[in-house]
Amino acid sequence: MANQTQQSGDTTAALLDCIKLCLQCANECIDQQPDMKDCIKLCNLCADTCVVCLKCTSTGLAQTKGICNTCADVCDACAVECDKGQAGIMRQCADACRRCASACRQMATA
Repeated sequence: MANQTQQSGDTTAALLDCIKLCLQCANECIDQQPDMKDCIKLCNLCADTCVVCLKCTSTGLAQTKGICNTCADVCDACAVECDKGQAGIMRQCADACRRCASACRQMATA
């Protein structure tokens, strides 16, 4: 049980970090790189998906595993898109998305 509690805490931290960096990345891209529409869209979708996943992880419902897998897939796609950019926030966002995807996949298999 303690391991599962630690895993839940790690996932929560990864989700919160991903939400924060995705929103920052989207906002910076809007302000400085308006031609990055796919990045902006994916960052916003990723942040929204992470919020839903965060809500689900505390419920213990069976649907949580599916949501976590979906969140991981969206995070992976966002990381790939953000890796295309040169801005520091984009690299930070991509790293946070990869960490979040890994944490969500672990949560889905727990």
